[in-house]
Amino acid sequence: MKLLKADEMKDIDRRASSEFGIPSLILMENAGLRTLEVIEEILGETKNRMIIILAGKGNNGGDGLVIARHLINSGAVVETYLTGQVEELTHDSRINYEILLKMGARILPLSSEKDLDRLMLSLMNADLIVDALYGIGFKGSLNPFDSRLVKMVNWCRAPVVAVDIPSGVEADTGRVHGDAIKAIHTVTFALPKIGLVLEPGKEYAGTLSVADISIPAVLLEDNSIKTNLISETMVSALLKPRSANSHKGTYGHALMLGGSPGMVGAIMMASLAALRTGAGLVTAAVPESLTVVVDSSLMEIMTAPLAETGQSAIALEALPAIENLLGTVSVCAIGPGLSRYPEAGAIVRYILERSGVPLVIDADGLNALENDVAILKDRQVPIVLTPHPGEMARLTGKSIEEVQSQRLEITQTYAQKWGVTLVLKGNKTILANPSGEVYININGNPGMATAGSGDVLTGIITGLIAQGLKPQDAAFAGVYLHGLAGDLAAEIKGERGLIAGDLILCLPEVLKKFL
Repeated sequence: MKLLKADEMKDIDRRASSEFGIPSLILMENAGLRTLEVIEEILGETKNRMIIILAGKGNNGGDGLVIARHLINSGAVVETYLTGQVEELTHDSRINYEILLKMGARILPLSSEKDLDRLMLSLMNADLIVDALYGIGFKGSLNPFDSRLVKMVNWCRAPVVAVDIPSGVEADTGRVHGDAIKAIHTVTFALPKIGLVLEPGKEYAGTLSVADISIPAVLLEDNSIKTNLISETMVSALLKPRSANSHKGTYGHALMLGGSPGMVGAIMMASLAALRTGAGLVTAAVPESLTVVVDSSLMEIMTAPLAETGQSAIALEALPAIENLLGTVSVCAIGPGLSRYPEAGAIVRYILERSGVPLVIDADGLNALENDVAILKDRQVPIVLTPHPGEMARLTGKSIEEVQSQRLEITQTYAQKWGVTLVLKGNKTILANPSGEVYININGNPGMATAGSGDVLTGIITGLIAQGLKPQDAAFAGVYLHGLAGDLAAEIKGERGLIAGDLILCLPEVLKKFL
């Protein structure tokens, strides 16, 4: 499913009218009707219920005026508060305002202290509040008056239904600068807006409904819209049933390169996750002295002993052996448990220059690139990077705070700049590929914030690439499966007691959904 920025939604509205002849007044009417349906679901019966409509001067306010009209017709007690002057209303909003006037509706101004006092009394008796103040065009922070208004609404115990997006939330980013309406339900139109699925906007939106307001489907499937919400349907299309004629070689050979004393568990988890995801063969290439640990713990994983340094990390002398291994596999993952040491950078650079198979780089593989990120550009094979915010900060030279406050923009920018598929892990993991296409994942839970969870994700993505998925497809499918496994593990173990190994144990059950 596509996700929209504010300007993209406005352009779709415009094209629906100019290219398909659908009057904007009809779109407004449909938006009001779809929101009314949600209000009726929440209240059950609207007759004699006290409902407050907060309407701004834009088209979002016009949607609110449509809702007011239909609620009055259903027998509800409706008070409509208008924050702008009548002369400031948009054309379609003005038409709906005039209709309400002719119906004898109670329309009250909302621009002074006296108006706020009157609203406070109404809010105390309200059964439901409709937020139609700002809409998707809002950016920045509320003015002092509207900030006080929003505080009053949030203080009130009546449920709030937001029209398109809660007022105070930025549609393109989900950012909230100061106050914003806290809705129990948001009815958005045509497609979700990006700010409704990213935090903190998602928290303010409450339950999200996406309403059809009769915009032609072809406008909603336009390839110029670059942001996507990862869905089960998208992942299902990639995971085909296995052929009865297949064998282990059919499903690829994944090479997992990493491990060092104290962190051999990382490469073991990544390897097992790749196998559990369906890779036919998995080889863990680790320092020679650590092969006994892997061999004794993972019966199904093959090992390749590599020359090691005096600290039992992978040595430069291992490079010829690594190059030979690269010639026998379908994909290579670098980094889990590799550790940060002087030779690591040279090893990762060597693999980037010599590999003829797709690469997945994580953890200390990323840290090894900190001072040489330019080497990623123009590689001959697809590359997937899976940084957490700290690693992304080191790679970009930005602070963690900057990375977290601009997750979508930074992911998209650097995926294109480096020519890679970039997976920025965290709450609502964001992916982007070199063409600028962006994917947002919304499953998963806080229990996944535990050591080794990222290694499992690396293994899942690598395992999917081994089976023939394009790296950019494997990345978004892998993130989705990782989140599903985390959610299933949390159901069984609870969030607080969840560990990375639980995700691996849940992968087979999760994958059964896609057969």
